[in-house]
Amino acid sequence: MRSVQRTTPSSDGWRSWRHDPELIRDVALVSAAGGVVGVSFGAIAVAGGLPVWVPVVMSLVVYAGSAQFSAVGVLLAGGGPVAAAATGLLLNTRTAAFSLAVAETIGTGRTARLVGAHLVTDETVAFALAQRDPARRRAAFWLSGVALFAVWNVGVLLGALAGTALGDTAVYGLDAAFPAVLAALVLPALRGDAGLRRAALPGAAVALALTPAVPAGVPVLLALTGLFLYRAPVRKESA
Repeated sequence: MRSVQRTTPSSDGWRSWRHDPELIRDVALVSAAGGVVGVSFGAIAVAGGLPVWVPVVMSLVVYAGSAQFSAVGVLLAGGGPVAAAATGLLLNTRTAAFSLAVAETIGTGRTARLVGAHLVTDETVAFALAQRDPARRRAAFWLSGVALFAVWNVGVLLGALAGTALGDTAVYGLDAAFPAVLAALVLPALRGDAGLRRAALPGAAVALALTPAVPAGVPVLLALTGLFLYRAPVRKESA
């Protein structure tokens, strides 16, 4: 005989996360890590010369870690807002595919879809797709999404307020955080895909060669020419 909870998976999914210590632990750890990165982002942006409100508003409205780092990095390097926005948009195009993967998980209401689309990140999608049924996927998505959004923005605010006291970022070597964060985001994908490595190397060479000759931010866009060499791995079907 099936229990009442078994016959109502939707309500079970929303209640069960409170009794899932592994999910809560993982969300807490990832949120804490996101908060640390948020502090770094806010501090570097303000210490580099941007007003406090810029990283704070960007984090609330854009909410895309790697895209934010890239856009602010271009601005601090002397690039214009168009190049900064284009770089951020290109880096964040992956979330379009992520949104399709969790479209049904987010919900059907207009408000749920609007807010849920804003909370789509690598982490929230990973948490959602790791669950075994639709109700738990929805609970995991919203739990991780709200937690990550809140901690990230608090971290950015704290970092931005602290950044006013840091002075010249070159003294602390904080300017190296931008390429370090981007390298950390890229390296896992490069390790797992030989075709991507073959495309990334020529793209990096193009960017390095053109850096002295073009405005800041443009080399990153031109590096995308390496994608023409990319070939997705062919999966061999078992007999």
